[in-house]
Amino acid sequence: MIDYRLDTLANGLRLLTVEMPHLHSAELACYVGVGSRYEPRRLAGISHFLEHMLFRGSVDHPSNLELEWQFEAIGGTINAATDAETTCYHTRLHPDHIGEGLQLLASMLRQPLLKDMEIERKIILEEALEDLNQDGQEISPDQLIARLLWPDHPLSQPTIGLQTSIAAIGPEDLLDHHRRYYSPPNIVIALAGRVDRQVALAATERAFGDWQGEMPPSAPPLIETEPPQGPATIWKKDADSQVNIQITFKVPGRDSFHTPPLRMLRRILSGGGTARLMFQLRENLGLTYNAEAHLSLFVECGSFAVDLSVMPANLTPAVNEVLAIFEDLCTTPVGDLEMERAVRNYLFDLDFSHDHADVLAGRYGWGMITGYLKTLDDERREALEVGAEQMQATARELFTGGNLRMAVVGPFSGRDRRQVEKRLAAFRR
Repeated sequence: MIDYRLDTLANGLRLLTVEMPHLHSAELACYVGVGSRYEPRRLAGISHFLEHMLFRGSVDHPSNLELEWQFEAIGGTINAATDAETTCYHTRLHPDHIGEGLQLLASMLRQPLLKDMEIERKIILEEALEDLNQDGQEISPDQLIARLLWPDHPLSQPTIGLQTSIAAIGPEDLLDHHRRYYSPPNIVIALAGRVDRQVALAATERAFGDWQGEMPPSAPPLIETEPPQGPATIWKKDADSQVNIQITFKVPGRDSFHTPPLRMLRRILSGGGTARLMFQLRENLGLTYNAEAHLSLFVECGSFAVDLSVMPANLTPAVNEVLAIFEDLCTTPVGDLEMERAVRNYLFDLDFSHDHADVLAGRYGWGMITGYLKTLDDERREALEVGAEQMQATARELFTGGNLRMAVVGPFSGRDRRQVEKRLAAFRR
């Protein structure tokens, strides 16, 4: 079985390697332990802004075009993403050029020029408009739900930031954010594919070994002092042909004993065409084209969500069906055949990971930077240990009216809103 190897440089930077000698490529992923939950409201979006700015050139490669060319010359296309907890830079590389790839990455991370800030600000403001309607109102169900789940905490802020904060971030803010969080002890590099551990370690030493820095402060914790007050909803009118719905339950963080059964419950709901959501809402009733369940977990909190889009006439029946499915999970254990199908497909997906260097680099890199590193064997054992009774107990404890939140965006009617709110109030009362 393929596993990772960990090496830690003297300066605290960690290198994970996954040797897959049968492949013809390598995947490089670099995780920095900073994201939107580290940001005060006035600087909301600064982690994402800084991620963009690192592509604007470095001391060694002073233009974004030259930087891109250098990555392309070794088989790469550098990209990045920012979320609540991490910033990730990633690219595919030709195995013969891993050293050059690490040098390019080091140049970006260590010596960015942070130039052309106003051009990048315009780009980010354009990107932020994707989540707003014609009246400038937030219409992203994910973001609306975050406000309901974690009000007055950075987790409720959009990763991209607010229009006001994006406009206000200045050069000194970016420099200070870079100095504070882009530090060797706060960085994990993961290399997967046709790589040699010792060669990769030597190349990482050359590129990053003389970099010095301290471990930055932790993100502000989420401290909840009030009991759940749900169900809670947020409704936003939008001129669209469909209504977008997200039904969410607040759940504990990723270290909770509820996490393995929640993972399996997500599979029961959303593991393919025969899973409950798609089979009932699409195949049996024709209420939607697609319905998906998602599990998002942070250190101390998380959410279990169902997303779907329906025509306005199907809003009330679709919500009724989704809630009925959750109620059934709380009252009736999952049957043996359904359980066997979900576990089998979960194990198949874990096996398929062995064919994808980018999946393994992401799994181990993200796991190491967040302190939640699980091997494929770890998850395989957890999946095999989860039973139907444990899943039912988790559902009964977490899928409650107090934990229930819902966001609705689109051309809904007042009548539909009243009917849906009534149904939510009756959920597991």
